[in-house]
Amino acid sequence: MGPIAKPKEELPSTLRVETFVNGEKRQDGTTQDLIFSIPKLIETLSEGTTLRAGDVIATGTPAGVGFGLDPPQFLKPGDVVEVKVTGLGTLSNRVASADAANYVTMQLQDTHLSTYNLDITCGGIGLRTVDGKQLNVVETGDGEPITYVHGLGATSEYWQPLISTLHLDSSNKNILLDLEGHGLSPTAANSIVTISSYAADLAAIFTRGVLIAHSMGCLVALSFAIAHPELVTKLILVGPPPNPLPQAGSENSIKRASAVRARGLLHSGVVQAVATAGTSKKTKESRPIAFSAVRQMLLSQDPEGYAKGCTALAGASQTLDIEKLQMPVLVITGEEDGVCPPKNAELYKARLKDCKIVVLPDVGHWHVTEDVEGVSAAIKAFL
Repeated sequence: MGPIAKPKEELPSTLRVETFVNGEKRQDGTTQDLIFSIPKLIETLSEGTTLRAGDVIATGTPAGVGFGLDPPQFLKPGDVVEVKVTGLGTLSNRVASADAANYVTMQLQDTHLSTYNLDITCGGIGLRTVDGKQLNVVETGDGEPITYVHGLGATSEYWQPLISTLHLDSSNKNILLDLEGHGLSPTAANSIVTISSYAADLAAIFTRGVLIAHSMGCLVALSFAIAHPELVTKLILVGPPPNPLPQAGSENSIKRASAVRARGLLHSGVVQAVATAGTSKKTKESRPIAFSAVRQMLLSQDPEGYAKGCTALAGASQTLDIEKLQMPVLVITGEEDGVCPPKNAELYKARLKDCKIVVLPDVGHWHVTEDVEGVSAAIKAFL
C-alpha cells in the first residue's frame, strides 16, 4: 500500500494497477476488472463488521502472479518488485533473504501492551505474582489471620489506622491487598477487571480467618465468602453498597470512568466530588486532616486503574446469594453514609442469618478515616 494515500475525489473513477519484477511487467489490470464493485464490497462487509475510518479493504489482484505461470516463478532475494497505480505513483520493494534482519518485525516484537502504575514500584519490586499478574500484598503480625479488602479509590493503607488503634499487629496476622489497578498494584491494558476478578485475586492470597471489607470491597468479600464459606470465620462489611447496584448507580460509575480517562482524577472534578459527597458534615467542617486524607488517597490512584474499578462496580448488577452465608456478619455504616445509609444496612441484616449493625454518628462513607475510634470499638466488640 502506498507510496501515498489520496481521497477518491482526487482520483479518476477507473484506476490501473501494474506490477513489475526486475523491470518485467507481470500484472496489468484496472478496477473495472473487479468481480464485485467497491460499494458492493463495503455493503457486504458492513453486514457483519463495523467499518471505521482508516480500515483497509484488501480485494483481489490481477492475473499474472508467479505461482500461476508455466512454469511457476517465485520471488528470490535481490528481486525488485514495483507496483504502479494511477495517481498514486510507484511503490518499490527489494526482496530480502530469509535470514536478513527485518527491522519492522524487530520493532513489532519489542512492542508491548501498556501496564499502568508499574513505575511507582520501580518495575514491580516487592510485588507478588498472583495467577500471572502482579499485586501488592502486605503481611504483618502473627496469629489468627485477618484479611482486608479496601474500596474503590482507596488502598490497603486505608486500614492502617484501624490496625494501629486495635494493636492488631501484636495479636493477629494482617493480610492486606491492593486491588488490581489501585495503590501499588498495576493493571495491564488488556486486563479485564470485574468484581469476580477481584474476588479471584483475593482467593489466591486468602488464609482461613476473618475478612474485613469496605465499600466496593464488600461486594468482592461477599462474592468470595459465598464461593468459599468454609474459609471465612467472621465477616465485617464497612459501608457495603446496595446489592444489586441500582441502574442509576451503574450509569454514574460508567460516566465517572469516562471522565477520569479523559481528564484525570483531579481535573475531571472526581476527587472533590467523591470526597465532598462521601464525608459527613462534621468531617468537612472540623476534621480537616481526615478530609485531606480522603482526597490524597484518591489523588494517589492511577486514572486507568480507578476507571477500571468504576466499570467493575458498574457491572455489579447480579444479586448475590448472601442468604446462604452462615458465619457471623457485622455491618458498619455511617449516619450520613450516602452509599450505605442505615436503611441499606437493615436490608443486609434482613437477608443474613447472623448479622449485627453498628451506625456511627457524624460519619459518612470513609468510616475508618473519619472515625477510627468508632470503627475500632465496633470491630473489637464483634471479634
